[in-house]
Amino acid sequence: MIGRTALDAVTQAPGEVIVATKPKILFCDLRLQPGETKMYFFNEFIPRDGPPTYRGHNIRYFYKITIATQRVKSKVQTLAVPIRVLPIPIISRPDELPVTVETNEELAPTNPFLEKREISELEISWHHLKNVTARRAPKFYRISNKRGFVGRFCLFKPAYKLGEDIVGSLDFDPGVNPRKVRCVQFSVKLQQQELSIRPQPVQNHQLQSQSSTGDDVSSMNSFDMASIASGVLADNLHKSATSASSKVKEAPEPTGKLSTISTSHQVCYATLQTQVVVPIPLHVTPTFRTDLVDVRWRLHFEFVTTTLIDFGIPNPESGELKAPSEMPVETMVWNLPVTVYAANPLQIYAPNQTFNLLIK
Repeated sequence: MIGRTALDAVTQAPGEVIVATKPKILFCDLRLQPGETKMYFFNEFIPRDGPPTYRGHNIRYFYKITIATQRVKSKVQTLAVPIRVLPIPIISRPDELPVTVETNEELAPTNPFLEKREISELEISWHHLKNVTARRAPKFYRISNKRGFVGRFCLFKPAYKLGEDIVGSLDFDPGVNPRKVRCVQFSVKLQQQELSIRPQPVQNHQLQSQSSTGDDVSSMNSFDMASIASGVLADNLHKSATSASSKVKEAPEPTGKLSTISTSHQVCYATLQTQVVVPIPLHVTPTFRTDLVDVRWRLHFEFVTTTLIDFGIPNPESGELKAPSEMPVETMVWNLPVTVYAANPLQIYAPNQTFNLLIK
């Protein structure tokens, strides 16, 4: 957090300053005797609309506290202390801000010496975060390819905090239906997507659609009541709308820059049910969005399937059950989006660090 003072020429850093607070003077005309020490405290509110700390491929956000001091007839000495900023979840009900600890006046204690303490916005945000990440809403996803049923995946909740484990279950039992394809192995990757947000130029098909819309309006004005009654107007409008819609094609969803954070791999040829556990580290950046970048999270599945259902004898009396030397396989991929929220900073381990500034 850099303040715009006369020290800007000294504290210049590469990039642009997005969030800056006003500088505070801690001391002036300080004189210390040999062996004497003095301690000063500094506190500052970080703006809520600022981005979190993020080190991406194309965009990086970082925060630092710049401390500057100067002796008489000497150069300005600066010290940059890096800090990590986590995003606060959006409050779903801002009208809850003025509430107090006693939610019900009738149930509140009657002691007149007890003061009612208003809950801060930060406490409400963390309470909202606990409610969002603690909700159990299991969802089932049926996974199949062109050859048949592969499995069914169950995700117990769609929102997680930093440091939690994404836990799911995979069921490969087809039930009463005959099995036509079997999953040999699969892998689950926790990936972070970095999508750059840029102003989109006006496409030609948009201009054509606008011009076609204008032509439709002019043609509608040129029709008389007899053509409207006979249905000629409806047929012509249907043809123009069909021709315009055929020109507009859905663009594929952008992937952006991908970073694989965690991976889970299992061999499951003869497995009916298994569990998937993917940890979320504490050092990554949660889901957020700014005017320049959109950071998302997803689970990337890769299934290796085969049409070779069984081989050999199920229970051989003599000898060993040998796997085939060759097996026809196919690979299919599937992406499942998830939401990652910030954790309480008190739960993130941060060792005490000491920074020294040499004043010459």
